[in-house]
Amino acid sequence: MWEIEYYEAANGQIPVKEFIEVLSVKERAKVARAIDLLEEFGINLGMPYAEHVEGELWELRTRLSNSRYRIIYFLNTSKAFIMLHGFVKKTRKISKGDLEIAKNRLRDYVARRRSGK
Repeated sequence: MWEIEYYEAANGQIPVKEFIEVLSVKERAKVARAIDLLEEFGINLGMPYAEHVEGELWELRTRLSNSRYRIIYFLNTSKAFIMLHGFVKKTRKISKGDLEIAKNRLRDYVARRRSGK
């Protein structure tokens, strides 16, 4: 079994959990199912649920009707995935803004881990 962890900002906010909380019950269930699959299959989870984005970043994919829900994550250790950024994907490509948010959170996560905070 793999571990799922959520990025926590310095101010205590947990953005991916906040993203999930505002979804409808049906949407939350779909996202929770994708997270459960990642927890069960880890690095072996492939399309249509997981896709490499770039560098260390991966995208957890969920679709309900015409909406595409995404969570960008990375593998922190050999067994822990860190959920960085959740969003509704509106175009074919991940927007530069969403990608930058994930990259900034990744950098912040790594920097604070190194400094022991």
